[in-house]
Amino acid sequence: MPLDTGDGHAPTPHDVLLHSRFASGDLPRLRVLVEGHATLAGLVEPRRDDFVVAMDAVATNAVQHGGGDGTLVLLRRGGELECRISDRGPGCTEAVLADLPHAPGASAEGAGLWLTRLVADRLSITPGAHGTTVSFAMRLL
Repeated sequence: MPLDTGDGHAPTPHDVLLHSRFASGDLPRLRVLVEGHATLAGLVEPRRDDFVVAMDAVATNAVQHGGGDGTLVLLRRGGELECRISDRGPGCTEAVLADLPHAPGASAEGAGLWLTRLVADRLSITPGAHGTTVSFAMRLL
């Protein structure tokens, strides 16, 4: 199945920096890989750390709530670094963002997406027939 960038255009081989399936035990390796690719793509500190933390939060959600595993695609598109994580869980929509905690000390439930929304320049949640895809991006400065 060809990879779709979500905007109806197939990515070029130069767009895709990383395409990896993962499960819970793979998260430490995935953090290292994403940080390395983010560095090479030109994402500078402290945004690079924020990007890796957001990726970890979304990937952890995929493992915990999305069927035990997921797929990560890291893309460099134009002036952005985009992370797209898909799972096979029951799904959710962007409407869930309205119910996320809005302050430190609030319930930890939903804190990963709340954090991702705070640090990312763009965030979308797309339900599918067999799971959910969470995409977020940061501009390369």
